[in-house]
Amino acid sequence: MNGIAKRQKISIAFSELRCTFGGASIVPDVSVFRWDRISKTPSGRIANRFEIHPDWAIEILSPDQKLKKVLSKLLLCSRNGNELGWLINPEDESVLGVFPGQRVELYEGADKLPILEGIELELTVEQIFGWLSLT
Repeated sequence: MNGIAKRQKISIAFSELRCTFGGASIVPDVSVFRWDRISKTPSGRIANRFEIHPDWAIEILSPDQKLKKVLSKLLLCSRNGNELGWLINPEDESVLGVFPGQRVELYEGADKLPILEGIELELTVEQIFGWLSLT
């Protein structure tokens, strides 16, 4: 994602970045921020903590995590202005897309995944899980 969007100054993806907004702090697996919303320090460096919601939040469900807890983070993002959320479930090789208004859609197999508008990238669920294959 950063190979395309960062180079074009569209957005940057951060892993494990603390985001505080809507009365809560969350640390999504991946947080994507549009270029003009990237929090900076007074010296112009990227901040290590953002006091705003990500534009796109991505969570990967681990075997020891509860679906409800992970999905609730994405719904919090949706309620606070997030444009897109993904909940990647490796166990059943699916992706839940979370959209504004807390609308949720399920993607599987050859389904084309929603991408943050403006990022020229096309991915399917199969492609995402294909990255985990050794063949």
